[in-house]
Amino acid sequence: MPVAVVTGASKGLGLALTRALADRGWSVVVDARDGDALQRATAGRPGVTAVPGDVADPAHRAELVRAVERLGRLDALVNNASTLGASPLPRLDVLPLDTYRQTLEVNVVAPLALVQAFLPLLRASDGRIVNITSDAGVEGYETWGGYGSSKAALEQLSNVLAAEEPGVKVYWLDPGDMRTDMHQDAFPGEDISDRPPPEESIPGLLALVDGNRPSGRYRAKALVTP
Repeated sequence: MPVAVVTGASKGLGLALTRALADRGWSVVVDARDGDALQRATAGRPGVTAVPGDVADPAHRAELVRAVERLGRLDALVNNASTLGASPLPRLDVLPLDTYRQTLEVNVVAPLALVQAFLPLLRASDGRIVNITSDAGVEGYETWGGYGSSKAALEQLSNVLAAEEPGVKVYWLDPGDMRTDMHQDAFPGEDISDRPPPEESIPGLLALVDGNRPSGRYRAKALVTP
């Protein structure tokens, strides 16, 4: 039975992917900062192990490693947990630096720390790493400098990791606009009901997690044949 780690899985894209993988017979180790929400979202779903905690916390990351080691293997690491930072999004000239440091800790440092921790298991299984990115990491959107630069750093980290680890598939995936709480936080007070639900990005994600495409940057919608 293949094993995956999906971070940030109490709602949105992470929860949708967790459900899809569990339905396909995967064992899935998941986390989220809101432990109650995580337990409610995953309760009663076979094959899902919930480990509440913050990916920016080294002690929590060690708990994730122990949970995976009990399963004996790892086939996919999906670094989905992310933080927007301040809401509403500030311009760079007033971006609080403490907030920015925390954004980088969650969106860049934590994914790398998990990659480092899990690489031995992923090498052994010819596994996959999927780092969830955003078009904000490659486009110059006003007020998106803090979040966008963190995703740009994650993209380049992924790019170099793919060169350094030819035996592991490394993907950085733009899931596209989604109707999620984080997207709503980016546009407080606005109606985002026209955005698609995160479930629409899952076929593209599964094409990477459960497929054999070469390492690289992908957009979820481009991976699905109309």
